[in-house]
Amino acid sequence: MKDKNRTKKESVKINGFQAPRVETLMKEHSHEVSPWRIFKIMAEFVAGYEFLRRYKKAVTIFGSARETLPKEVYDEAEKLAHGLSKMGFAVITGGGGGIMQAANKGAFKAKGSSVGINIRLPYEQRSNEYVTESEAFKYFFVRKTMLSYASQLYIFFPGGFGTLDELFEMLTLVQTEKIEKIPIILVGREFCAPLLKWIDECLNKHHNLIDSHDMNLYRLVDNADEALDIVKTLAKSKK
Repeated sequence: MKDKNRTKKESVKINGFQAPRVETLMKEHSHEVSPWRIFKIMAEFVAGYEFLRRYKKAVTIFGSARETLPKEVYDEAEKLAHGLSKMGFAVITGGGGGIMQAANKGAFKAKGSSVGINIRLPYEQRSNEYVTESEAFKYFFVRKTMLSYASQLYIFFPGGFGTLDELFEMLTLVQTEKIEKIPIILVGREFCAPLLKWIDECLNKHHNLIDSHDMNLYRLVDNADEALDIVKTLAKSKK
């Protein structure tokens, strides 16, 4: 006898909203959870790691794909990528526009490795014109993993939800020791200062949700020159 409390789509009510049951989701998306899809995901991971292995010294630069920030911000991203490329770093971005394009442009002008970790979409070309070496992924989570494990140095320029998501993921991976402690540099004091103040006052001091030393996981700078000085100091300390 059928349970009359279930809808035709076998959903349950949670806080007034109809939420599909796991069984229903599995049936409706069976083509997406097939063993063949798992093999495709595995293949993307293998291809991605093989692609990244060629870069022995790399920096990943994150930032908004939009072009709504002041021109000076993009100029700083280009300048920083150019300087890092001259230092022997392969410059890796998500391959899109905005800050990513500026960073790839800097590496391109320096005649260095200008790398794009792209996402394949049906109707949109994501790779900017300054990417000279690239790998494209179908699955966003595979691409995100590649960006998170690609480099020895991570630099964040202003960005939206995606950039902040990537920043907090990197901080979490280092904080929980899932990856080794790796330099994380935030560029743009005016943009970042309010967020970092909230982290200090709300998360640290008021609620004790993080430790004070967790705020040492990142360095805040104002421009490309300051960021390059930090990188040069780190390079000297490792010799």
